[in-house]
Amino acid sequence: MKLDILAFGVHPDDVELGCSGTIMAAVTEGKKVGVIDLTRGELGTRGTAETRLYESKKAAEIMGITVRENLEMADGFFVQDETHLRKVITIIRKYQPDIILCNAPEDRHPDHGRSAKLVADAAFLAGLRKIETIDAGISQQKWRPSYVFHYIQDRFIQPSFVIDISIYMPKKIEAVLAYSTQFYTPEMQLNEPQTYISSPQFLETVKARAMMLGKRIGVEYAEGFISEKVLGIHSFDAIIQNVT
Repeated sequence: MKLDILAFGVHPDDVELGCSGTIMAAVTEGKKVGVIDLTRGELGTRGTAETRLYESKKAAEIMGITVRENLEMADGFFVQDETHLRKVITIIRKYQPDIILCNAPEDRHPDHGRSAKLVADAAFLAGLRKIETIDAGISQQKWRPSYVFHYIQDRFIQPSFVIDISIYMPKKIEAVLAYSTQFYTPEMQLNEPQTYISSPQFLETVKARAMMLGKRIGVEYAEGFISEKVLGIHSFDAIIQNVT
């Protein structure tokens, strides 16, 4: 199955927080989108690997994506080595995405930056034919995505571009709240420690970030992305003009 976009998150809920509005916009346009979680988020203070798997499936339904897989790397302890690179190379060649979305290159959680490098390096290496990989007993063909974009997470990074998600913002919050063990909902108060992301105020910061990015292009809400590659456009009509 070839996908148009493959979004990676090192933890279940990273994609929902970072780029789910963009994903839902792409799905509405008819694009096939998949999500790959590198770990099960088993080191999270609240919930368990099992509850987060259930929550990730619920979030996938809300986003309307085509496929979601978990590579079951060790949360907090995965490394940049051949074994882990080959796992990501194999999944990229399996779905042959034109665009990859992945974690921020530097962030509060150290897993985010390590994941960003792992996925970006694997995207390049997946295009080398002398690296042999096998999926379901079949030798895979090389494949290199056209673009790798990093979504902005906890720490603000100047975006290369932003995408209008105004009409998808309510569904983005719904997808985030599918992780009811992780984020605040009045009806789901767990007898577990409070964390950085479990307070009501955290969700307000998610909305505020989207509002701030949206304001920069004159829309209500937006998501920002970082690109190390220069982007080209076919027409000036494709540009959303900043409000002056």
